[in-house]
Amino acid sequence: MSLQPMKPSELATKAVNKEELFILDVRNEDAFEDWKVEGSNFEYMNVPYFDLIDGVEEIMDDLPKDKNILVVCAKEGSSVMVGEMLADEGLEVSYLEGGMKAWSEHLAPVKIRDLTDGGELYQFVRLGKGCLSYMVLSGEEAAVIDANRMTDIYTDFAREKEVTINHTMDTHLHADHISGGRALAEESGGTYWLPPKDAEGVTFDFEPLEDGNTIRVGETDIDIQALYSPGHTIGSTSFVIDGQYLLTGDILFIASIGRPDLAGKAEDWVQDLRTTLYERYKELSDNLIVLPAHYTATEELNDDGSVQEKLSVLYKENHGLNIEDEAEFRKTVTENLPPQPNAYQEIRETNMGQVAPDSERKREMEIGPNRCAVR
Repeated sequence: MSLQPMKPSELATKAVNKEELFILDVRNEDAFEDWKVEGSNFEYMNVPYFDLIDGVEEIMDDLPKDKNILVVCAKEGSSVMVGEMLADEGLEVSYLEGGMKAWSEHLAPVKIRDLTDGGELYQFVRLGKGCLSYMVLSGEEAAVIDANRMTDIYTDFAREKEVTINHTMDTHLHADHISGGRALAEESGGTYWLPPKDAEGVTFDFEPLEDGNTIRVGETDIDIQALYSPGHTIGSTSFVIDGQYLLTGDILFIASIGRPDLAGKAEDWVQDLRTTLYERYKELSDNLIVLPAHYTATEELNDDGSVQEKLSVLYKENHGLNIEDEAEFRKTVTENLPPQPNAYQEIRETNMGQVAPDSERKREMEIGPNRCAVR
């Protein structure tokens, strides 16, 4: 048998299609426990590379003989070496091209639907980080919301669609990943929008994104309406697009709600979070389709690979929207929190323009799962 590479895009297809796959992860145990390739029908085995340097004989009995085995490591090299040993033993083996670093950076567009007057709405799914970003297209213009730092995917897609990106927006100052919004605006000559209450200390110019702002995209009058919705951050702002879609940023997810502590203000912002979820969103049409900026588990993916659900369904099924007692709500969102995202303070400083790490450091800062939700 010969060892074959598997591209992150191929692995993404398997995850979305809920295919079976056996993954041998040869990173250290702590790295594997912290963050791994997620798939609802994936099986896992974790054996550190250093335990396999002298051969794979000791694990052969634990590996399937009738399934393709994908070997995964941090950057690729270790998985190639282990994969070659397994292939020499006659197993059907692939390795993840580029390793977990490449998996973390893979982005793929999913069409949400055509909009009322001829526009289109796309969700860009970053499976390795659980990040979701959006592009609205109308006429010859486009707007991008919550862009990731890999801006080429957006510019290439815009070129393919023959549109110009005139607006980029962040729903809030991100702390779990580096925003590509400002860089994308500079590349395209567009306007970068940011909530001013999240912009204290930023070192660059931006257009203030405030409650009631209407941003028009293209000739077909697709309106993006800003709705101030604090709680994850003090400036968190949601968008209602085309009267049909509610982009909630990191305030509301499909299976959870946003955490209020990434700027160290959990006790101060918890009431803002409750007001947004239990009052401001309640005033909106419950037929709006919620499109969040993150998801937590692959179970939240729909069959087409998108992450979306009706607001009315979330008010029935999302536990974070059904905690009647305020004291219990406060306890839930201040005490029931996962660890802080890796390098979250440095990521915030990068997104404020206070530091400018090189591309390799940016990759290292983002390694790991997203941790924006209350458990």
